[in-house]
Amino acid sequence: MAYFRRLLPLASILLLMLSACGSQTTNNQSASPTTAPVSLTVFAAASLTDSFNDIKTAYHIARPNVTITYNYNGSQALEQQLANGAPGDIFASADLTNMQKASDTKLVSTSQIFAKNKLAVIVPASNPAQIHTLKDLANKGVKIDVAAPTVPVGKYGLQVLDNLGKSSDYGADYEKSVKANFVSQEENDKAIVQKVQLGTVDAGIVYVTDLTPATEKQITLIAIPDQFNVIAQYPIAVTKSSQHASDAQALVQYILSPQGQAILNKYHFLPPNA
Repeated sequence: MAYFRRLLPLASILLLMLSACGSQTTNNQSASPTTAPVSLTVFAAASLTDSFNDIKTAYHIARPNVTITYNYNGSQALEQQLANGAPGDIFASADLTNMQKASDTKLVSTSQIFAKNKLAVIVPASNPAQIHTLKDLANKGVKIDVAAPTVPVGKYGLQVLDNLGKSSDYGADYEKSVKANFVSQEENDKAIVQKVQLGTVDAGIVYVTDLTPATEKQITLIAIPDQFNVIAQYPIAVTKSSQHASDAQALVQYILSPQGQAILNKYHFLPPNA
């Protein structure tokens, strides 16, 4: 009996160790991407539409168990949707401001810059207003479509005009004349592209990435010199409410990987370290 009494404490210790190992294994499994069917919802800036659709196709080949659903819109609208409780797994913003808002309210985990972008002016391919240079935007009667100041591309556009207005080549009168030609303020860049394609406006201020294989026959791009341009930084983060955080993080890592970056580069996004 004394022998068995001595064995009981040892048996208890062994059971505790086995239980801990089992718990650790379970935790490790939950921290790794699953092979079971998973559906991820990605809230992404509208300017990412074409590149992220390609990433969805490529990622499904690598991870056929993962289904990706996108919610494309202006970053300011996406942040507000998340704040109002809309379910999502990943937030990809076109600016740091809206990501910071999401971070401040504990909606997302730590974010990373995954791409950068620049602005450009676009005109219809037929170019009825004969806009060939940035200075032509100040011509009387020109109809220019931009995004609202709360939208990242709208905010960046105003910064570009401010830069031009401060230069000796353009000046404050130029800036004032261009702003006087604004006829509409959109909620995202894709709405601007659509109006320029249809010819309902003479020009729009968007991203260089808005010139895609699908739009290049309907629009012409006018570059903005680097000294006046703005570099837009795109951060991405997994949401705190995600039910599939490990799978969402795996998708984020793919976007940051050489494969994901190659797709973004195909659509003229700049790399994070540019």
